[in-house]
Amino acid sequence: MLKFRRYLITKLNTIYRCQPGRLWIAFSVLTLLVVTLQVVEKLQPPRSCWCEQERDLQQNMAQGLSSDLQTPNLLWEDESLQWQRKAVPEPAVTEDISQKHLSLRQEMPLESSPGSQEEHWTQQPVESSKKVEALLVPMRLKSQLPGLRKAAREEDSYNTHLETGFFPSQTAAPEVEEVTNRGQQLRGVTSQGKTCKPQTDIVFLKVHKSASSTVMNILFRFGETHNLTFAFPQGGGYQLYYPNHFLARFVQGFSPRSPRRFNILCHHMRFLQPEVQKVVSSSAVYFSILRNPVQLMESSFVYYKGASAFSHVRSLQEFLSDPHRYYNPASGDSHYARNLMTFDFGFNPNGEVSTERVQLMLKAIEASFDFLLISEYFDESMVLLKEMLCWDLDSVVSFPLNIRDNSTKSPLPDSIVEKIKAWNRLDWEIYTHFNRTFWERIERDIGRERMEREVKALRERRAELARTCLQGTGTVVPKDIKDSSLRPLQHGGARILGYNLKEGLEKELEQTCRRLVTPELQYSSALYKRQFPPKTSKPTPSWQGSAPQHRLEGTQN
Repeated sequence: MLKFRRYLITKLNTIYRCQPGRLWIAFSVLTLLVVTLQVVEKLQPPRSCWCEQERDLQQNMAQGLSSDLQTPNLLWEDESLQWQRKAVPEPAVTEDISQKHLSLRQEMPLESSPGSQEEHWTQQPVESSKKVEALLVPMRLKSQLPGLRKAAREEDSYNTHLETGFFPSQTAAPEVEEVTNRGQQLRGVTSQGKTCKPQTDIVFLKVHKSASSTVMNILFRFGETHNLTFAFPQGGGYQLYYPNHFLARFVQGFSPRSPRRFNILCHHMRFLQPEVQKVVSSSAVYFSILRNPVQLMESSFVYYKGASAFSHVRSLQEFLSDPHRYYNPASGDSHYARNLMTFDFGFNPNGEVSTERVQLMLKAIEASFDFLLISEYFDESMVLLKEMLCWDLDSVVSFPLNIRDNSTKSPLPDSIVEKIKAWNRLDWEIYTHFNRTFWERIERDIGRERMEREVKALRERRAELARTCLQGTGTVVPKDIKDSSLRPLQHGGARILGYNLKEGLEKELEQTCRRLVTPELQYSSALYKRQFPPKTSKPTPSWQGSAPQHRLEGTQN
């Protein structure tokens, strides 16, 4: 061994004395160092900046709910992007699942609501497989966890732990006055004759392609008419830094040193309740709207045709034939192509579907939101909204906005429908669960007979306003819209319809009609300028600058 060492040292000295030898030794050492670093890196668990931030956000969101839900935090894993939970106590189930599912089938109307909103209004039958029944175990949060929402919303100790500079830099925003109703006395009377207080503090999660633009118009009109303030994106944009999770600092006028509260938060965001609570009152009403995932994906494919997952296929059928070939979950716009509702509610759309995961997700949504509407039953949803907010009929009447021309729609064969359900399984579980609770709430709080009367009154009022305000029979294609300020944004492969107002309307009536048909982007821009008036600008039209202050009387039939 000693002789070998001497021999090796002699050879190395010989090599080292010449220039090529030194270079060879340096190259060998460098190669050995690189290989060693690669081996060490592979032995370490993978770390992704985005995944780490995503996990921090979700874990902190879960912490706000964990104590009230009596469940552990949600865990987002870096590699698979799947979230799971540890030993969660079994939910108390007092009714047989098969009987509950039978009740669901009986309660869901088989026909759509005539004259309802956006695109497809035919209700898809709910699956009756044992798998779906097992995933949709009834939960009674209100009876099991009284005061859950109030306790969750009063939590103020949330921190996002984001790295500095992750989100775009933002400029200082002007101060916003604390929300008041400016001396207005709001009082309401329900259709049953009971007095109630109209709600003016509202959080609406605007889910994509679910008639949410029409709901937003309703909120814009109500907020403008009653001089309420909106939580606008910084600089007057139309999305709150979507698709990033919502942060309070995205809102114009918010300052952590002197927090301000806004009446209505309704612009596009990815929901994160602890941050939402910083910009709205603790008594705010939270609601959202859902759409059948089959129709939602068909609409998304047309509207977001430029998204990376859809841009290289000619049809939705081609995409669904091998979705993993085109879909990359790491792409910044991948959320448009899979479980879009799940994503908007703040959850990971690429997680594995399991009974426990679905249960926890549904429970978290129920804990955060007071009620969820269903776009396929838009008229019934508006009646429910009117009752829950104690508003009057004219406050919830509307014309469909941001709807597509029939020329861009296509029927889907049954085989494609099943593929869409499988590909968007998490969305399907959310939709079927809250479709059932939607009808349970109507049965409990309103009743079928009164619902029919309310829906009839709503449709009659809409028809009356259409006859009063609109030229022709209703919607027109973009090229036929005479007033450019009423022309909606055209996006993707969709052709978005609009309206023409009648000429010669009286001033006040013309303002009312114009509000009903103004597209989302134009209306949002006008309200932003009204709330944050520029230092030097031309006067805005009267309907945009100084809305009449109404005294809200509530729903009276």
